[in-house]
Amino acid sequence: MTNFAAWLSAAALLLTAAMTLRVSFGWRRIAELKDMPPCSGAEAPAVSVIVSALNEADTIAAALTSLLAIDYPALEIIVIDDRSTDDTPRIIDRIASGQARVKALHIDALPQGWLGKNHALQRGAEVAGGDYLLFTDADAMFAPSAVSRAIAYCDKHRIDHLTLFFNVIAHGGLLRMLILSFAAALLARFAPWKVKASRRHYIGVGGFNLVRREAYFAIGGHAAMPLAVLDDLQLGRMLKAHGFQQAVLFGTDMVAIEWYRDVTALVRGLEKNIYAGFGYQLWQLAIVSLLVIATRIWPWAGLLFTHGATRIVNVGTVCIMLLLYADMLRVRGWPLTALVFTPVVPLVELFIWWRSSLLAWWRGAIFWRGTPYRLKKLRHAQHALDRKLDRASKP
Repeated sequence: MTNFAAWLSAAALLLTAAMTLRVSFGWRRIAELKDMPPCSGAEAPAVSVIVSALNEADTIAAALTSLLAIDYPALEIIVIDDRSTDDTPRIIDRIASGQARVKALHIDALPQGWLGKNHALQRGAEVAGGDYLLFTDADAMFAPSAVSRAIAYCDKHRIDHLTLFFNVIAHGGLLRMLILSFAAALLARFAPWKVKASRRHYIGVGGFNLVRREAYFAIGGHAAMPLAVLDDLQLGRMLKAHGFQQAVLFGTDMVAIEWYRDVTALVRGLEKNIYAGFGYQLWQLAIVSLLVIATRIWPWAGLLFTHGATRIVNVGTVCIMLLLYADMLRVRGWPLTALVFTPVVPLVELFIWWRSSLLAWWRGAIFWRGTPYRLKKLRHAQHALDRKLDRASKP
């Protein structure tokens, strides 16, 4: 047992150090959108902002007001009411009736073979007139210069798809640490600082996916991935597989979204997409879970149950974790007191992952926006898309 604990502790230290170096040096290579000067009015191509909303009565008015305040001359806003049962349709119609730039669409029924959000975004893109399509969320808040700066960047660097890491509004130490842990995992997994120069790397963020119109329809749009649960990532993957240029920037001063209001909302909200993130395979979840236990839970336990050099190794691993999170908290402007939740974050994550995945496995379906989607169909569609993109990405 002593030898096993020593080897496990050493492996955890090496893996944690490698991941921390990868994330810490990598994200510093991502530029800030705020540093890009806005484009001039004479150079401005038309932009269509596309927003899908289902029962977003609490946020849609503020989101549309934010979009209407954007200082971009050639902007239209297409907002799709996707089968809402609250006041969302009336709010949308009221705002659209007084604003020529706002176009309202209403969807009453979901066709077979579609996820609701994907269908709504496809419908919005089909009626859009912009040279660029900006897919965003119904609770996103934009700075007035966000679109102008993004278009200027795309024009200067000849980018077909630009995505932003936006400002995630979060209250409470545990929620903030869970979000930072998610961000660190995303950075480690996708290495987004490489997407501009590498055909193998890709990224997509649902709060801000700006796509050149020709590129979007060249890949088939959302109609090419009608059952993709992780539609934002799959959009980026499809564009990259077909050879289009992609980039990611930090836009924390340009776009803000309150992802989830509290930890309970986070747990429930992630029911719909966690299992998809593991390829609808419990064995993938099991492997990642073992890795989390070894690298993020064992070092804390090792502080109590190991001695001598092995304990020192575990102290080193814990210190590296704390330094990474402290750096991320500092950059976000969140208080370092949230670090007290570091030991429990991986436990909460494992609970979220297994709860979401086992619920989907037991039900044989995921529920999104009140609609059940059978796992068999989702898995088949994802495997078909994987094969298609593998063929497309080959030289």
